[in-house]
Amino acid sequence: MAQSFYNPFDKFDFAPDTCFLSGQKLTSTEEVIPVFPRWMMTQFDLEDKPFKLLDESLTSYKNLTVPCATNVYNTAIEPLEKEIENAFLKGYQAVNELDKLHLFQWIGKIIYGILYNEIKIGIKQQLAIGEPFNFSQSLQHKFGNLHLMLQSLIHKVEFDGPSPWSIQVFEVNNAPETFTYRDEINTLVFSIKLKDFGIIACLQDNGTNSIYHREFLEKIDNSKLHPIQFEELCARFFYSAYLFNRLPEYTILPTPDALCIEPMPLRGISNTPPFDLWQNKTYGQVLENFWKPWGFSLFEIIKNPEKPISFILDENEHFILPETIDLPLESDTTG
Repeated sequence: MAQSFYNPFDKFDFAPDTCFLSGQKLTSTEEVIPVFPRWMMTQFDLEDKPFKLLDESLTSYKNLTVPCATNVYNTAIEPLEKEIENAFLKGYQAVNELDKLHLFQWIGKIIYGILYNEIKIGIKQQLAIGEPFNFSQSLQHKFGNLHLMLQSLIHKVEFDGPSPWSIQVFEVNNAPETFTYRDEINTLVFSIKLKDFGIIACLQDNGTNSIYHREFLEKIDNSKLHPIQFEELCARFFYSAYLFNRLPEYTILPTPDALCIEPMPLRGISNTPPFDLWQNKTYGQVLENFWKPWGFSLFEIIKNPEKPISFILDENEHFILPETIDLPLESDTTG
């Protein structure tokens, strides 16, 4: 019997009585789960911390929730959360050994949960002024694919060919209480830093951002990074995700045993490169934001417009050993 997959973007079904993942109707208003796992909110005291939404309004971490059927939570979400929690609490080595699919599912659940709340607010605001809710078709397509891939939590899904995502795990010499979270919903890019590690993920790029930054990744070669080096990598991935100009397409093939998802070639118009031209000034503005804990200004970062400051590679393109960086470790809790 064919599996039944749910697409909330067909009718923009974001009602509180519909499970965010399976689409099944709920029987209780108590069937709701937090977007950020409870263990993480408790450990890093996040519950009442402010979380800024796309319309610049503020909510709190604990108020970001999604409706979720009890059976979906018990059989899919909770086991994943326990696996991720156990690895995160152990640290870098355990996180680095996690199945990348499971990391994708966990990260994707958070990103989609935030997106769910953003859309719900947008629908409510448009209804209040009597206008229909308008949504970019390209974003609808991208987010629909993300949701389809997330259903690998509850259905048999096989990913053929290159992974649809780039996920990089780094060992980082963080201050003990560090917790830093960032995302960019439109480009589906994510970073998190805690304990002794950091993660950067691009959820729908078919691995191209990792290829784009291959020189940096190869020179780092599993080194334990200073926090400023990790934040520089974040800035590079966030900016390149913005420059990425393809809308990935996937061959989706239902079989009696599973749904097969395979990335299609990233073709563009007239064989143009998949990334727009890198602009150092714009990159410097991104980097300035990621380097706020150390107080570097844009002027300092791009004092040489042809070669912005880097704490990863020196002027001879050699990797800078983290122990030679004379800067304080970052200790921050952000959203």
